[in-house]
This record gives sequence, structure tokens and C-alpha cells, in this order.
Amino acid sequence: MPLIDVNGVSVHYTDTGAPPGKPDASVVVFGHGLLFSGWMFHPQVEALRGEYRCVTVDWRGQGETPVAAGGYDMDSLTADAVALIGALGLGVVHYVGLSMGGFVGQRIAARHGELLRSLTLLDTSAEVEDPAKVGEYRLLANVYRVTGVRPVLGRVKAEMFGPEFLASPASGPVVEEWVRRLRRCRRSGIRKAVLGVVERPSVIAELGRISVPTLVAVGADDTATPAVESERIAAGVQGARLEVVPGAGHSSTVEQPVVVSELIREFLGAVDRDEGGESGA
Repeated sequence: MPLIDVNGVSVHYTDTGAPPGKPDASVVVFGHGLLFSGWMFHPQVEALRGEYRCVTVDWRGQGETPVAAGGYDMDSLTADAVALIGALGLGVVHYVGLSMGGFVGQRIAARHGELLRSLTLLDTSAEVEDPAKVGEYRLLANVYRVTGVRPVLGRVKAEMFGPEFLASPASGPVVEEWVRRLRRCRRSGIRKAVLGVVERPSVIAELGRISVPTLVAVGADDTATPAVESERIAAGVQGARLEVVPGAGHSSTVEQPVVVSELIREFLGAVDRDEGGESGA
């Protein structure tokens, strides 16, 4: 299990390494959404690893990253991501972030733009948490800390996934694997991660500082971060491209893996061709 020490904590990551015959291939770093891990990008890693070096990171207290005493706020996670990029010697990278990972990605792009070749933001927001949901999310976090996921699973599933996906029999194994992985995490870490998301400040005022090519995509049925949130980001980042993914809710990478993988592949390839970098095109 690859762990790396950054900012006084151990962080789990996966790294495919450079594709065979492409030692100078571009690097893609993936940052996952709340209640997930780098696993949520497994379809994209599989689709892109023949063209790119793919690195996933698990945020504090989630996935295979151990619980930390603190530092679950988005600024601390941004510092973790920046330190990881440096410690692994990744150079200038493409960054792909979903929801919580998108909160981090916006901060990296606005404050450490020199580290990024491009930015892909999936099902995320630049705003504070919807005030109408804050109380519910705090309650869910506290209930989860005491009882685990079972009593709140129905409510959480409806937030994490779209109705079309949940209604499909084919979604069963994906949801079961998500639940299995979530149950392996320590409850205290998940609670802190939820509160870190709920308490995040807005970065709307920083979007104008983002100068790297940016793709913004959102599931058409996303209720956690509705399409209007992606529209605000796209309007605030000069030249950003906005895409809506049909048949997907908040976890578009696993709900519509082929569509999302192809969106990312096409976008990264275009960026690399424009910059004269390595790509699979």
C-alpha cells in the first residue's frame, strides 16, 4: 500500500507509472469526492493509463489514507496535493477533481497555477455549502460517527448517485463496492471529512486567477452540486468549457464512465497537442 508523508501526515496514493514506451508522457492527478477514494476514478485510469501516467490520491481519513488529528479543511488538502506532486516529482500535471477533489483543484489552479497543465472539474462548486443542506449534513456526519453508514445509507445513496443509475440493475455491483470501501474507513475520519466539506469557504472570487485550460462537467441529475454550480465556475474561469453528462448524478465517473473518460481523453489530448506535450493522440 503506497503511502507518502506530506505535511506531517501519511497519504495513500496510486501511481501507474509512465506507459510503456512513453517515458515523457503527461501526468494526470485525480482527486476524489467525499465518501469515496481514488477508486472512483478506476474507469478513467484504465482508459487513460496507456497514454498518461495516472496518479490518484486519497484525502485524509478516506480510502486508504489514515485518520489524521486535523487538517480536513480544503486549504490543508490543497497543501497535501501540492506536496504530493512535489514529493513524487510529477512536474506540471493535468488535474482532475470531482466534488471535494474539485474544491481542491480550484484552489491549486488559483494559487499554484504553475503546477498545472490543465484543470478538469467534475460535479463540484466554487461556493459555500448550500445553507439549506448544512444542518442535514452535520446531522448525517454525527449519526454516521455513532452508528456507521447503515442507518443513513438510503439518504446518502440518493445524494451520491442519480436516479437513473440507481434504478439500473447494472449499478448494483458498483454501489456495493462503494459501500464496502466506505465501511472500511474509520468513522471519525469520515465525520471530519464531511465537516471539512460543509464548512468550506467560497472561492468564487479566486476563479479569475485560473489561467490553465479548464473543463467543467456535471451530471444532468446531480442534486448535491446542481448544474448551476458548474455554470458559475465556467462563467468565472476565462475560456472554460462546460459539459453536461446525461444519465449521471453526483458521481459521474462511475455512473457514466465511458462518457466521462472520453470527455477527459479528448480534452487532455487537445491541451497536450496545443502545448506540444506528449499525449495519446
